[in-house]
Amino acid sequence: MARLTVLVPCYNVEAILRPCLESVAPIADELLVVDSGSTDRTRAIAAEFTDRILVHEYVHSAAQKNWTIPQAAHEWVLVIDTDERATPALQREIRALLDGEPAHDGYRIRRRNHFFGKPIRHCGWERDDVLRLFRRDLSRYEDKHVHADVLVQGGNVGRLQGELVHYTYTSFDQYLEKFGRYTTWSARDLREAGKRPTAWNLLARPAFRFLRMYVWRRGFLDGRAGLILCALAAFSVFMKYAKLWGMLRDEAHPAKDERP
Repeated sequence: MARLTVLVPCYNVEAILRPCLESVAPIADELLVVDSGSTDRTRAIAAEFTDRILVHEYVHSAAQKNWTIPQAAHEWVLVIDTDERATPALQREIRALLDGEPAHDGYRIRRRNHFFGKPIRHCGWERDDVLRLFRRDLSRYEDKHVHADVLVQGGNVGRLQGELVHYTYTSFDQYLEKFGRYTTWSARDLREAGKRPTAWNLLARPAFRFLRMYVWRRGFLDGRAGLILCALAAFSVFMKYAKLWGMLRDEAHPAKDERP
């Protein structure tokens, strides 16, 4: 029987941490919380569930998780974010899997996404899955600032039937705060990959993103929430390339010191 470490990254999430931990505590042989320096009651709430609370300076999500994964006590690791919940079906499936002989070294898990409290059943979000259950010593996150996936040595990856429930944004203030950080990080990833802010990338890519999500992936069936989600997704594509343009411009023409 394999034992399981559940890894939970967190920062100032006192309002949502408890239900997240409650959803994974029944299957965790070790609950490993890595905190980025919370100033609210996050660590106090985590301490009600575990004594393994690490504190580490946050660079970006992938770096934080890659720093923590080797410190897991057990061979198998499940990563869950604080805005996610493991369903009872997923709990049972993971426990049954680890009680036997897993056929794969990593497993993808589908997410049921909510946007402003509304379940999103289209827009392409219905196909959302993430690689979250994996062998500790064979797996690391991609070295990317945002949207990094787990790379499993050998690529032996399966898929579970149980789901995570993902509560994304609940207010525009929350969205805009994360939007600023993520578009900046995405622009940095684009720069490191040698991408350019061409007219195609600034105009056509955002339009294509909207059409793909709203029309081809039938986002219109999700009502006004679907429309807003698709429009924001398109704007985020424009903004990351606009920020890339700003970064490259600043590198090519650094601001002069105008002090006397």
